[in-house]
Amino acid sequence: MGKRRRVDERRGKRRPAVVGGMVAVVLGGAGIGVYALYGGGAAADSAAGARLKPVVKTGPLSQTEVTTAARTFLTAWQQGAVAKAAAATDDSAAAAALLTDYTKDARVSDVTLTAGRRTGDKVAFKVKGTVTYEKITKPLSYDSALTVVRRAKDGRATVAWHASVVHPDLLDGDTLVTGEAGTPPVRALDRDGGEITTARYPSLGTVLDGLREKYGKKAGGTAGVELRVVRGKASKAKKASDKTLLEFSKGTPGTVRTTLSPTLQAAAEQQVAKTARASVVVLRPSTGEILAVANTGHGFNTAFNGSLAPGSTMKVVTSSLLIEKKLASADKVHPCPKTFTYGGWKFHNDDDFQIKGGTFKASFARSCNTAFISQAGELDNDSLTRQAQQVFGLSMNNWAIGVPSFDGSVPVQSAAQMAASLIGQGGVRMNPLNMASVSATVKSGTFHQPYLVSPSVDHRTLATASRTMSASTLSQLRELMSYTAAYGTAAEAMRGLGPDYGAKTGSAEVDGQSKPNGWFTAYRGDLAAAGVVQAGGHGGDTAGPIVAALLRTGG
Repeated sequence: MGKRRRVDERRGKRRPAVVGGMVAVVLGGAGIGVYALYGGGAAADSAAGARLKPVVKTGPLSQTEVTTAARTFLTAWQQGAVAKAAAATDDSAAAAALLTDYTKDARVSDVTLTAGRRTGDKVAFKVKGTVTYEKITKPLSYDSALTVVRRAKDGRATVAWHASVVHPDLLDGDTLVTGEAGTPPVRALDRDGGEITTARYPSLGTVLDGLREKYGKKAGGTAGVELRVVRGKASKAKKASDKTLLEFSKGTPGTVRTTLSPTLQAAAEQQVAKTARASVVVLRPSTGEILAVANTGHGFNTAFNGSLAPGSTMKVVTSSLLIEKKLASADKVHPCPKTFTYGGWKFHNDDDFQIKGGTFKASFARSCNTAFISQAGELDNDSLTRQAQQVFGLSMNNWAIGVPSFDGSVPVQSAAQMAASLIGQGGVRMNPLNMASVSATVKSGTFHQPYLVSPSVDHRTLATASRTMSASTLSQLRELMSYTAAYGTAAEAMRGLGPDYGAKTGSAEVDGQSKPNGWFTAYRGDLAAAGVVQAGGHGGDTAGPIVAALLRTGG
């Protein structure tokens, strides 16, 4: 970066102090400092530009454009010049509304913004302020970031507006509020009566938020005063819960007992901590009780709320459909060519392998895509959707596990997209909770809706499936999964866990991602589990060891 030559004299005659490689600018009348980014000349450039016909710039942003746009926004925000700060973004209406609420509803004052170093078009910054409620004040401090973009209509460098600029826990449409909490806190317990805390189980922050939202008023507690994130319509649609950021008074918590196993939960936390972007869920097939849930990243509960293509783990559901319709049988010869074209798309196997004269069991264990795609012409567009709903209890948006969750989506599709759905691509979307439930259904023989809090606590009705698989179909499906665990793509991860076991691996391609998401779903005894490692590669190598370790732990 070039050196800053001067400070606009209208801001005062004092020479700026250089602090940590940044220039500290004292804002006139504000009495507080903002560390301005290098870039300089903004005021002079603006004055000159006003006398000339605007030129619409294109192309990548320069260093000066990024730092100047960031400085303009941060300086105006710190000064309380909401209109000016909002005008420095690409959505002035949304920015003005949230920045106004930041002072009025969140009651944050004496804001100091300290900009960090630029990384491309992104600028990190620190926020310090004071939150006041009645006569009580609390310090507020956190890190945030903004991204500068070029506005299409005039080429101007502006801050790309998202609510997360104001606070990283905010999603677009959310607000910050300081006051009496509408919901009392809860003291969550595991199945053995031990208290669940984020200090003990870092992954469970979102779960605790969800438990409070669902049971706070029912568990007998009293609300306190706090600064919290209040979710908007879009966030609620994504199953996000309100979140406490700062407590003035804790209130009195009520007590909620969960089904979590302290042994399995601790093991799950340890397993996902070893791998970036990993998520896992463990269930008890005979009941549907959720015994563990963990995510590497603690800001979003991918394990419960993720919506990802499940790849070849979906072949468990598809296989049950093909067997029921007499389109496949475990020990009968089944085609597995290198490629197969359907609906104008050419589908491939991994490395274009083929199995000549092999059985359907061999194709399942090797995860042959074309063995499934080749049967698409024999199915109706809604066949897979109905199978997922009627047998596995998926894709009906009616699970009530005790906290927000997503119960999968298997939309009705046609042509190539329908064929892609058979191998867990196309429009199919799942998460580890859903895929653990799929393995649990195979193990138990019938769908039991997963739950984290017993339905007896609040007398809610759990979702059910309308039918079960025939004995023959179920037997063959177990044979497929057991063979895969012993001799197929899941064998290395599942070594030593037999004989009462079964598994299926998966890899799901994602646009713009160099490696696929790695999936693994399996059961052993009265445990079922599923995991995903995003951008991890093959599921047997990435998610497989995580799932197998938890099945080995037992519970």
